Amino acid sequence: MGKPTFTVAASELDAGGKAFEMPVPHAWLVTAFEESDAKPVGDGLVDMRLSKSGTDVVVHGHVKAEVELPCSRCLEPVRVALHPEISVLLVPAAKVRKREAAPKVDITAGEADVLPYDGENVILDDVIRDDLLLDLPMIPLCSDNCPGIASATEVREHDRAIDPRLAPLLALKRQHKE
Repeated sequence: MGKPTFTVAASELDAGGKAFEMPVPHAWLVTAFEESDAKPVGDGLVDMRLSKSGTDVVVHGHVKAEVELPCSRCLEPVRVALHPEISVLLVPAAKVRKREAAPKVDITAGEADVLPYDGENVILDDVIRDDLLLDLPMIPLCSDNCPGIASATEVREHDRAIDPRLAPLLALKRQHKE
């Protein structure tokens, strides 16, 4: 994603922890969601507390962002508020390499949220991006009773605009009737 936006020097942290509240720039969100159907709406917000335990860094907090997605039924835009919780343990990369050199073992549930950092700077960009992407709904709906894409008959009966992707099929249908 380029130069990191959310970086904290490990030397700034101690066992008591430090709270961080930072805006998530719209441009950063656009880059984060570029391979998805989500289109960010405005800036987001990161609210986190980082604390140090020895050389490990504990991160707890939330990210807030709003995106627009196409409804899974009618394809109309739907605004979705994202607010994933972030909870991760960052360990110096040297510790992770030692563990990787050990014989292959299954990852336990406790190790699943353990990520490496360089020992000097905690870069949170990937963690924030991943948690935002995982918070996207799989099937976004404009409403629970959304009727879906309108057929040509419904368009005429209810004065509803036809989905432009279906217009060529409507033209073929009209040609076939003539």
